Amino acid sequence: MPKNLLNPNKWIDLYADYLFNYTISRVNDREIAQDLVQDTFLAALKSMKNFKGEANERTWLISILKRKIIDYYRKINSNKGKAEIRITSNNDSETDGDWLEERVADPFDKTAEDTMQNTELGEAIFNCLAKLPEKQAEVFRMKTIEGIETEDICNELNITASNLWVIIHRARTAMSSCLKENWF
Repeated sequence: MPKNLLNPNKWIDLYADYLFNYTISRVNDREIAQDLVQDTFLAALKSMKNFKGEANERTWLISILKRKIIDYYRKINSNKGKAEIRITSNNDSETDGDWLEERVADPFDKTAEDTMQNTELGEAIFNCLAKLPEKQAEVFRMKTIEGIETEDICNELNITASNLWVIIHRARTAMSSCLKENWF
């Protein structure tokens, strides 16, 4: 999509609810979620000239929003006096959860015949996710569903990379068992 097809006048109507729902599931505070969505729209307006058209508007806005959420967690963690952790990981298991992303497709990209099956699978995934301990669910959602980088998750949650991988392994094992019982 070329730059000239960006239409900020329609962003609120088209994307505000989606961005808010995306945010509220990550910060669990309505006011903060609303602020982050507003910050996202402002940042997008300021950086419209940088939009290359390699993604659609919604994807571009989500990428800006993800950065805003990461910045929010960095800020509250630094306010608590926590040191930021810098790590690099070359773990091959980074792609272990890709099967999930392939099966929970973007609702805007669905065909009518895919909608029912994907909706049911999505509900099964989120029902199983709700059964996980809170920290496991949060880490699983961030890493596997949202695709946030290991370093960013560790910084946000103030955990080590090895701790993250233990949490991910436990969450994936529990999710796999739950989905086998409730979906497959």
